[in-house]
Amino acid sequence: MSIFSKITILFIASIVLMGFLSSKTNELLSENIESAIKTRYLQSSQVLYDGLTKGDLPLVLKRAKELGYANFKIDKNIKKTVVYKTQTSFGLIEVFKSDNLYYLHLKYLDDEICFVDPSQQENTWQKRILNFFLSADIIILIIMFAIILGILRPIKNISKGIEKFGDGNYRYRLKLKNNKNDEITKLKKQFNVMAQNIESLIVSREQLLTDISHELRTPIVNIKLSLEMIEADTYKKSIQKSIEQIEILVNEVLNIERIRSGNLKLNIENIGIGEVLLDALSKIFADESEIKIEHIENFYIEADKDYVSIAIKNLIENALKYKIKGPVELIARDNVLEIKNYSNPLANEIKYYVMPFTRGDVGKKGYGLGLNIVKRIVEYHRFELKYDYAEGKSIFKIIFKI
Repeated sequence: MSIFSKITILFIASIVLMGFLSSKTNELLSENIESAIKTRYLQSSQVLYDGLTKGDLPLVLKRAKELGYANFKIDKNIKKTVVYKTQTSFGLIEVFKSDNLYYLHLKYLDDEICFVDPSQQENTWQKRILNFFLSADIIILIIMFAIILGILRPIKNISKGIEKFGDGNYRYRLKLKNNKNDEITKLKKQFNVMAQNIESLIVSREQLLTDISHELRTPIVNIKLSLEMIEADTYKKSIQKSIEQIEILVNEVLNIERIRSGNLKLNIENIGIGEVLLDALSKIFADESEIKIEHIENFYIEADKDYVSIAIKNLIENALKYKIKGPVELIARDNVLEIKNYSNPLANEIKYYVMPFTRGDVGKKGYGLGLNIVKRIVEYHRFELKYDYAEGKSIFKIIFKI
């Protein structure tokens, strides 16, 4: 769930909760005010009604004034809500509400009088003030939501920019507004500076790879040609072995750097696994007796032939390197390629061995980059690399997802 969705849900929940609290607060406040006024009216109604029954209206008015009541001329057409009413033998005592004010209505025979307590105006004002602050809270909440959305909008743009940059568009830069100098603008500036530095590093690395490819391969070839012209002696084999090791290291480093650069463009095509295996085997220098094709079921995969063949070649060379007896076996069926060899089981989990410069046996030839290259190629194609050990054999599997 996005941050925008979470904030929107929280905002709606806050508005609903605020509205509910406002409604309940008003309801409770109104009930308390009504109960207090009603109790006061009923307590004083007996005294006032007693004077009314005696026909002494001036005494009733005097007592009402002492209680703080004001005389109110009742209109027969007034809209009212009766909250209390009791009938007597010759009259009634009634409390009703009209225009948010409560009134005491007394009647005996033909005499009828109505009073209002002016002090309840203060309660009405308190209620209005409370409603005002509750409404203000809701308005402030809405304003805060609008401000947060205004903050999130440029953050959303930054997120999209980072996503584009992560997808390989290293020249992408965030747009800046000259009239702003807030934290978001500073963040955009820092991102643009970082993006420029990363782009420069990538360009430098690509140039370095090109230089290595040219500057190292050429003298290596020249040295090999020169060695062929030298007569065999004690040092020739040692020099040839050193040159071969240098060439292996250069090739593996170049391969892994191309894959790790993030700019690797795969030439995806529909190819048969048999064709990929032939391409991989053609790059391996080993006796035919060392590799045994156990079973090949020619299924088709969507992949870059060159890079997948490099991954398979590295797995086969790894199996040849660490086998203790017998040939390396190849089995391809049910969209899975298995490479088996008699060997000791891995001492650690496979994730340890796919790290760069990790080897199972320091005495073996190699520089620990082979499995790391395999892992990266497999991940680029969204295939799976798995390891198993059964019947004294290590089994590396590439599971091709069709």
